[in-house]
Amino acid sequence: MPELVVIAEQLLAPVPGGTGRYTAELLRALAETAPAHWSVSSVVARRADVSKAQVEGVPLRVLPLPPRALVAAWQLGLPYWPGGDAVHAPTPLAPPRGRVSVTVHDTVPWTHPETLTPRGVSWHRQMITRAARRAAGIVVPTKAVAEDLRRQVPVRVPVQVAGHGVAEVLRGGGSVLDLPERYVLAVGTIEPRKGIDVLLDAMAELDVPLLLAGQPGWGGIDPRRNGVRVLGRLSDEDLATVLRRATVLAAPSRAEGFGLPVLEAMSAGVPVVHSDAPALVEVAGGAGRTVPRGDAKALATALREVIASPELAAKLASAGRARAAEFSWQRAAEAVWTIHHDARL
Repeated sequence: MPELVVIAEQLLAPVPGGTGRYTAELLRALAETAPAHWSVSSVVARRADVSKAQVEGVPLRVLPLPPRALVAAWQLGLPYWPGGDAVHAPTPLAPPRGRVSVTVHDTVPWTHPETLTPRGVSWHRQMITRAARRAAGIVVPTKAVAEDLRRQVPVRVPVQVAGHGVAEVLRGGGSVLDLPERYVLAVGTIEPRKGIDVLLDAMAELDVPLLLAGQPGWGGIDPRRNGVRVLGRLSDEDLATVLRRATVLAAPSRAEGFGLPVLEAMSAGVPVVHSDAPALVEVAGGAGRTVPRGDAKALATALREVIASPELAAKLASAGRARAAEFSWQRAAEAVWTIHHDARL
């Protein structure tokens, strides 16, 4: 029986972020949708504790190399293979040889290199360029990423466009939290690329609190201001509660590959105000309010209008639910299987 091995390293990252959610949910979906003659497992580098990488029902293997050695080996092109007949890498961290598919989440290393460290820019460009040349196929979350990737590097392999989905745990009720009656919510790593600095400026013109659900990231943004509450990294149950009780979700990113919080908020019936980053426009599909990137005043105006108008908020919530229903993790998994399951192994 052929085996698809999924690289689960992102689940153990200090700040897993949206790619951590993607890795976990895609892994579950791949196991659930595996063709009858295929099995699915996951693999991580050697650590003292790998329990956070365990996804129920999916066998987990631990490689003998520690994380830095694994990253270096694959970056240098050493043919170190994790086993199995095929591999899917949910991030650009992928073995250089074998039947490998890779998810490329965005083109930020080219379009916004200032939001990464110089070492990060170099690593991502090298690994993504190699995947575009040698992989069995690439998976991207939006047409916007597919188009921009082709502008940045020569893409010589098949490209599958497949959006994300909404985790089942976020569709249900959550725990009891001490939350304001009304608030603006932003979900994601606190860093300049996410437009959090613009959002903080916009909130200075509003009289409702801002809740930030995410960990500090690159860029040194200090969100400590009056009316701002930093929730940090939340459990899935707490995130479900914070999402469902939000008055409006703000997604002012300067660059995105997909924008998972937009989809999650829409699924929860929360109106969304997002930037005109192409991927966010594509994902929202007209079901949110769009504002120019970097424009704090336009962001403040749009948020104020949604907060002040129950009719507008209800209209956006209804449109958002309908739009979110068009996405699923099963479709994302099918894009990976399209690359692999017909292969003559």
